[in-house]
Amino acid sequence: MATLTKIGDQLKDLTEGWSKWDIALYVGAPLALGVAGFWYYKRGAAGSKKVEDVGGEGLENKLKDVKTTSASKTQQQTQKQPQSRQDLAQAAKNKGNKFFKEGKYEDAIICYTEAIKTCPPDIKTDMSTFYQNRAAAYENQKNYKNVIEDCTAALQLNPRYSKALARRSKAYEVLEKYREALEDITKACLIEGFQNQSYLQAADRVLKTLGKSRAVAEYKNKKPIQPSKFYVENYLAGFVNDPVACKFKSDDLKELGVKMKQEADLIGDNGAVLLEKPSAFEQAKNCLLTQDYEQILDLCEEELADEAVSSRVPETLLLRGTMRLLQGMGDQALEDLSRVAGMEGVDKTLQATALIREGCLRMQKETQEDSLSSFVKAEALDPENSDVFHHHGQQLLQLEKLDEAISKFDRSIKLSPDFPTSYVQKYYAVHRKAIMKEDLKLLTEAKAGFEQTITKFPNCSDALILADWALFFLIDLFSLLQALSDQGLFEEAENFFKKAQDVQPRNANNIVHRGLMLLQWKGNVEKTLELLEEALKIDPTCQYAYEIRGTIEVQRGNLSEAVNNFKKAIALSNSESEMAHLFSLMEAAEVQVKVAKDLNIQLPSGMM
Repeated sequence: MATLTKIGDQLKDLTEGWSKWDIALYVGAPLALGVAGFWYYKRGAAGSKKVEDVGGEGLENKLKDVKTTSASKTQQQTQKQPQSRQDLAQAAKNKGNKFFKEGKYEDAIICYTEAIKTCPPDIKTDMSTFYQNRAAAYENQKNYKNVIEDCTAALQLNPRYSKALARRSKAYEVLEKYREALEDITKACLIEGFQNQSYLQAADRVLKTLGKSRAVAEYKNKKPIQPSKFYVENYLAGFVNDPVACKFKSDDLKELGVKMKQEADLIGDNGAVLLEKPSAFEQAKNCLLTQDYEQILDLCEEELADEAVSSRVPETLLLRGTMRLLQGMGDQALEDLSRVAGMEGVDKTLQATALIREGCLRMQKETQEDSLSSFVKAEALDPENSDVFHHHGQQLLQLEKLDEAISKFDRSIKLSPDFPTSYVQKYYAVHRKAIMKEDLKLLTEAKAGFEQTITKFPNCSDALILADWALFFLIDLFSLLQALSDQGLFEEAENFFKKAQDVQPRNANNIVHRGLMLLQWKGNVEKTLELLEEALKIDPTCQYAYEIRGTIEVQRGNLSEAVNNFKKAIALSNSESEMAHLFSLMEAAEVQVKVAKDLNIQLPSGMM
């Protein structure tokens, strides 16, 4: 069942936020190891006998690297008179190891220091071990500055000492020097041939922490981006009852259009005002209808300049919060939406919509409890609003709470049976459950559900694409069961993608997904890159296309080109969590270049 488990792991880590279609599938390299893992460095045979050292990968392993000896042999060694400085150093080290195992770290440090002073400096292997052992003792005292100094000394004597690299990485991590930590643990992984699981886990943890820390700093100063018109439309189409998407755009806008004539038309020959000039909020609503999205924020600012005068403060805050969210200004958006959510006497649907968006933003900031609390409040406030249950289900789906998510989608479908996206998400959740449980019956149920959704909503692009992926993963499952792969399923999948593109020709993400499917089906990298270029021509702000192009270049070994693409994707990212993911990918690629240079390893090219 390894293949199916791998598929499930891919899907678990790679669900995307609202900036792409509702729940997208991402096919790419894992973070730390996928970027580095195409190298396999085999160490040569050791030139000399390894000296015993302590403090292996995690003290919880109970010093598994310390080789025990029989009581009689220990007694013989104790009684034996050292004949050289090296022997004296070994005796001091052995005594230090004994203290270390007893938790007497200060005594161990004294012994290791004696070993370092006694040992001839040209015995580099022994000396590096003594420094590493002393670093392990310092680590238990939480003296991380000394840990780094001793590990550095050990590595100057033995540059490929993976244990010293891992220990120094951990110290750097504690001191929040994440880039240094990543470089060290990546070297350790590479030297060990990516076989040491504790190193792999540490690399993944450090990489994610580094990505998040960089995103936190960068996001505060991030400039707003102007999304494409299709992007805005597609986001608003994910709601049934949202005032911004529906009511604001349907309010007698034809009559409002008359008011929106140039100012000269509003003034008579004698200077008399013929028509009352619309308020800034009314003008902003009209911009929704005319797709002049660039003007909306300024108009909202004008409306809110004097809140005591305006009668539309809650509506304006919701509209401004929505546009800020779409422009990647998450913190400012959260301020607006939280204000609406906490107001008294506000229309319940308007307030519930603010709570939905507040909840989604909090999930992006990884404040899970606060996020789910927003949805619980929204459900209590507006229990007949399908949008609440639909978007609550999406957040639960991202958290892998699949049964709860399915229940929310069922409720949304009951309240709005003509909204196709809830059907799509429900069957995607069933599909995820099938992958996690390795259940062919559930996978077949998901596939049938997608097909029924397509029959019911033939022009639903999301349904077409997710049905395609259901077929695609069904092929993997059949292969897993040692049946012949049905190429007809691939062809059917390709037809779904083409139809989705016909339905939404401006949806660049559809083209990206088609390219990914073709890549895994036919392995045609150049065709996939052509499709990514096509997606960027349709929508130059398609962050997803840059992300996937960067991932492909990583796997081909073109790491400099990969970094350039990740930088472009970061500039276009819409949320802090999305930015953190992209920074992780970029940092991994950058570190590989440096590590390869440090270890004198030739970077591969054209791996795919």
